[in-house]
Amino acid sequence: MKLIDISIPIENDVISDPPHQRVAIDYVSHTQSASDLLSFFPGLRQDQLPDGQGWATEKVTISTHNGTHVDAPYHYHTTMDGGVRAITIDEVPLEWCYQPAVKLDFRSFEDGYVVSANDIAGELDRIGHELKPLDIVVVNTRAGSRYGEDDYVTTGCGMGREATLYLLEKGVRVVGTDGWSWDAPFVHTAKRFAESRDPAIIWEGHKAGRDRGYCQIEKLHNLEALPSTGFMVSCFPVKIRAASAGWTRAVAILPDS
Repeated sequence: MKLIDISIPIENDVISDPPHQRVAIDYVSHTQSASDLLSFFPGLRQDQLPDGQGWATEKVTISTHNGTHVDAPYHYHTTMDGGVRAITIDEVPLEWCYQPAVKLDFRSFEDGYVVSANDIAGELDRIGHELKPLDIVVVNTRAGSRYGEDDYVTTGCGMGREATLYLLEKGVRVVGTDGWSWDAPFVHTAKRFAESRDPAIIWEGHKAGRDRGYCQIEKLHNLEALPSTGFMVSCFPVKIRAASAGWTRAVAILPDS
């Protein structure tokens, strides 16, 4: 089999989130940490360690929504499936997170465009795929090509309520995007809201989880390397008690050609 990494790294100095939500990593070198190692062994001197080195460690200030991560239904609302308690990331069924996958190519849509159910149906028809329950659906937007650039967070199309429910009603329970958010970037939604004053358009794809609980992978990467069908996706989230999301090393698994 062939493994393709479809995750972004957690890193400093890359604008992959809005300013209030960015990562801070403090790297502690082997030399800096030597005193920590010495503290465990009274009488041990640093010059007695191989090359005087201890261990490398990192201290990270991070949100569960930094990096490539899986959102639990609890992130979108306190309830799901029409009123039951929304599950948190440690409660997500593992079988949701390792399934056959399909890629929808929406790179041609303009930034801020809200994808409709008809758009999805047309793309599925183009690639000749009929959705099956638990298929993982990943969306390739223009945002993937802008990772590492200042406009990444504002780039790409988004999935509306209608489009999201279309997938969920087919039995899909995990979706993903290479954009910052499953919904259209906020800067574009804000302009639409200023014109319409309709609050229903705000975070509408996420809020579809009130009707049908689902998970989404955000900030995927390298989706251009994937075929439309014929691959698996593994996206098991880190198990954080009662959390709204968990980081994942998302991987696409293709048969060896």
